[in-house]
This record gives sequence, C-alpha cells and structure tokens, in this order.
Amino acid sequence: MTKICCLNPISEMGTNNLTSDYELTQNLEEADAVLVRSADMHSLEFPESLIAVARAGAGVNNIPLDRCTENGIVVFNTPGANANGVKELVLAGMLLAARDIDGGIRWVEENREDETISKDMEKSKKKFAGTELKGKTLGVIGLGAIGIEVANAADALGMHVIGYDPYLSVNGALRLSRQVRIVETPGAIYANCNYITLHVPLLDDTRGMINREAISMMQDGTVILNYARDLLVNDDDIAEGLASGRIRRYMTDFPNPKTCHMTNVIATPHLGASTAESEDNCAVMAVDELRDFIETGRIRNSVNYPSCTLPPEKCACRICIMNVNRPNMIVSFSSLLSAEGINIPNMTNKSRGNAAYTLIDCDTLPDETVIEKIRAIDGVKKVRVIYY
Repeated sequence: MTKICCLNPISEMGTNNLTSDYELTQNLEEADAVLVRSADMHSLEFPESLIAVARAGAGVNNIPLDRCTENGIVVFNTPGANANGVKELVLAGMLLAARDIDGGIRWVEENREDETISKDMEKSKKKFAGTELKGKTLGVIGLGAIGIEVANAADALGMHVIGYDPYLSVNGALRLSRQVRIVETPGAIYANCNYITLHVPLLDDTRGMINREAISMMQDGTVILNYARDLLVNDDDIAEGLASGRIRRYMTDFPNPKTCHMTNVIATPHLGASTAESEDNCAVMAVDELRDFIETGRIRNSVNYPSCTLPPEKCACRICIMNVNRPNMIVSFSSLLSAEGINIPNMTNKSRGNAAYTLIDCDTLPDETVIEKIRAIDGVKKVRVIYY
C-alpha cells in the first residue's frame, strides 16, 4: 500500500484517481509521496520512505529542491495545468490598467445614495476615460505554457505582441501565433511596449529584473503586469517609476507592505490559479505524475531530476535508482547484477546536472541482499523495485 500525504487540501478530481493501492494519510512520517500546493516544506523533516513530492501548481519555491535531490526525492510540478486561469487574470489586469474600471466602481460606491446618480454619472465618467488594447504593443517575457497563452490571446484582441524567451522550446514555438515577433533581448521589450507582462520563474538571474535600469529603457506610461512571482520586481524602483510617470500602472498578484501603499498599483491576493478549473487540473496532473512514477518509474515534469522513461518489458521487475551523475555508475550497477547472474533485457540512464536516474529491467528477481548491495554503492541516493 502506497501512502500519500496531502499537505494542503487537494481537489478530489485528482485524489479520486488514486486506486485501492493507495492510501491518503495526514502523517508525513509514514508517507511514500506528498501532494502539496502552497504549504512551506523547508522546515519539514523527510522520512526515509519519501520518494516523491508533487506540487499542484507551477512554482516550487515552497519546496527545498536541493535537499530533495540530495535525498533522492523526485519533485514534480504541473506546468500548464493552471495556464488558462492565469492567462484570464492577466487579460483582466490589462483591461483594468487600460480603463479606469476600478476608479469607476469606487465612484459608484461613493455615490450610491445619490438619487440623481443616473444623471450625475454622465458628468463624472470623463474622469475615468481610458484607452483600448487594440493596436497597443504587449511584451511577453517568458514563453512557457502561460506566456504562450497570454501572447496568443493578446494577438486575438488585436494587439501587437513581442516575445522574449532564450529557452523557447520547439513545441512552444509551434504553439505560438505566427503574428508574435520574437526578440533576442529583454531590452527590445522594454523599449518598444506599452504593456509588459512577466512569465518567468524566480531565479538568481530573474530576481529584481524589473529594476531602475530596465525601467529607464521603457516608454513613458508603460504598464507592468506581474502575475508570476513577487520578487521579479524591485519595489523601490517601481515606486520611482510610478512617481515619474514612466510607469502608468503596476498590476500585481502579489501585494506586499510596500506596493499596497503605492498609487496606481492594482493588486490582487494571488488569484492567478484560484479557479475551480485550475485547482482540478493541477490536482489531476499531480496525481497522474505520481502514479506514473510509482507504478512505472517514469519521470515527467520533474524540476530536480531528468525526464526519463523506459518502455514496458516482459520481465520480473524494474529497479529504479536515484544516483549522482558521475562516471562508471552504470557499469557498477550492471556489473553487480551480472555477477549475481541477473540478465538485463533493457535499461536507461538520464542525467540533469549532478542528479541522475537509472532504470533497469531484470529477467529474474534479485533478492534483498542484491538491492542492499546497490544501495551501498557510493553515489546512490535511493533504490526501489517495481515488481511485475
């Protein structure tokens, strides 16, 4: 029985896909796998039994990736599962920035007791006049699942769209509207766009990327949309940009003590993926990834281990080994099994940085002493056996 601990409430659309071979538990100490959304895992102690963590969402800042890798724990996320929900909020952010809808709503609330409100609004509405999105230029920094959705939707609205992503995949490029122009530097986005939206992960080279230098390249009246990660933007530099008029609006899904007190900032409380559909999609995808890994050894959408798969083979078992990426590891595994008289009809090894993953199919069942010998090889982090 495989035990899965849910550190956050997870949509039943996902957990209902677990078979009778799985059991949900609230006790992390006995868990084989974890399902998590936003719970902070950095201070948690991981049991030796833990082999996988699946994040029902894209960002994994709440998970200690280095420690998981060191302990041979695969961390999955669910890229694209919440893309439509975030895309729609970005579009809403652009509309709120273009038209003073927020100001108009507040005017109605302030004047709701006025019996002549229907007449007075005709005089007051000019204060809330805005602009249209059609014909304006949107810069999309980061063309992953969400960035592509935003770019294509903006193109459909009649906007000119410029995209930047040095890691744009072939599949991503094929999904992108042919009207989207790709540029080679973020500077080309800063200099040429009325709206700039961020869709990149928080890394050392993206932290504070919207700063004084970037803002100095922008046109007066630029709108910044940040529905990705709070720390992609330098708050003090945003405040300067808003005061100077270089930035007209800052739209963010990550309010903090500084931005909450800035004029011309519209903040929402991290609503990007807060739709019933997104939560269902993320839960289903996270559970599918866990089951695939637990039942077949396949890794897909991991953020710390390489993607890896091995076609089904008529054999006795499959050995799954998390190991460091160094020379002669495969030789060590195969030599040990060969010395035990165990034939290997199929195997594969993939690496990602210092982490490697090996799948070995065996014609005969190795006994526990053989598995312990594999565990004892220097550089092996974790070993498990899938029996057929």
